[in-house]
Amino acid sequence: MSSTSRPPESLQFFLDESLDSPSVVTPLRDASARLVRATDVFPRGTPDSVWLTAAGKEGWVVLTRDKRIRYRMLERMALESARVRTFVFTGGNVTGRETGEILVRALPKIERIARSEPGPFIYHLGKAGKPIRMD
Repeated sequence: MSSTSRPPESLQFFLDESLDSPSVVTPLRDASARLVRATDVFPRGTPDSVWLTAAGKEGWVVLTRDKRIRYRMLERMALESARVRTFVFTGGNVTGRETGEILVRALPKIERIARSEPGPFIYHLGKAGKPIRMD
């Protein structure tokens, strides 16, 4: 590594309430993902606009299952103004364990995107684990 190279950004992933369960947390932690759990930082039911603003301020990469987040005005405004990098799991009817496994398989792609693209953005991530940018 040359003296002008920077080490890769150390990413922290914010799991919103929809993904904040042991069946998702454990496999991600086992894969060495640094996690911030919504329930460790905010009371249950905290409005999305509040935690999205905090996620942007802290530089957290958001993982959520909330497919409607891009359509609700307050959430969209918070996401855009805080320049949040967001990945929405849209895998449909899968168990928490399967969700955790899919996210772990997709983690290298998620990390590559989060490091290379400035926020704000939203990527959807289905059962195949392929992130697709949504505009």
